[in-house]
Amino acid sequence: MKKITLLLAFIAFSLSVNSQVQNYSLGDVVDDFTLTDTEGNEHNLYSITAQGKYVFLDFFFDTCGPCQQTTPIFNELYDKYGCNEGEVYCLSVNNGTDTDLEVIQFEQTFGGPFEHAPAVSMEGGAGAVDSNFGITAYPTYCLINPSNEIIALDIWPIANVGTFEAAFPVGFDPVPAPCSPLGVDDNSLDVSFQLFPNPSNGSVINLKLNDATTKAVVNIYSVVGKLVYTNSFDSNSIKIDTNLSSGAYIVNVNTDLGSANKSLIIK
Repeated sequence: MKKITLLLAFIAFSLSVNSQVQNYSLGDVVDDFTLTDTEGNEHNLYSITAQGKYVFLDFFFDTCGPCQQTTPIFNELYDKYGCNEGEVYCLSVNNGTDTDLEVIQFEQTFGGPFEHAPAVSMEGGAGAVDSNFGITAYPTYCLINPSNEIIALDIWPIANVGTFEAAFPVGFDPVPAPCSPLGVDDNSLDVSFQLFPNPSNGSVINLKLNDATTKAVVNIYSVVGKLVYTNSFDSNSIKIDTNLSSGAYIVNVNTDLGSANKSLIIK
């Protein structure tokens, strides 16, 4: 019994040491906060959760490379589930070192082609919330339930929207309601595809269409919405030789059945 107790204590200590959220443990009720985003809109945590919403927080700063790479995927999550009008609420919280102008520039440069989650700079009170959570590394993605309990301390690594969705608790199954055309997930229409490897080293990526169609147009967009690749294929299995730079991209596939998108990370 003593060995089991010591083992549990060691596990708890290890989780605490490795967590990027130093001031809360899983299941803790987090303090309320009110933040003002770069567009002047207020976001009060307890008012949001009182509506039964699950809140994803994205702690970031503008020159953080991993933040730049994963921000478009976080925005895809925001877009996919209704731009905070549904059961999922997304909010990007700066570490308190960047101004409104710098955060706006960050979103314009790295936010991707989806609708962008509200972002808060030092001017909107982000630094105090960052300190309250005790964030030690960036980005840190965490999840708070409608009871104001933190139920995911560090969602990582981020491969695609499915990484965030894997943090949903059992029984929580929100309905996608995309806000923009590019926000349509590959499962929302009759066309879907697999994308691998993802993350990729940038030299070769493979797509496999999951439906009967044999004709597809593949487009790849940069995080600022610039078309960086396009080609047509007459096969369900597609191999693409690319020389894409490191960063985040959106792979768009169009067939007779419809259109679908997936996020792609190039290491």
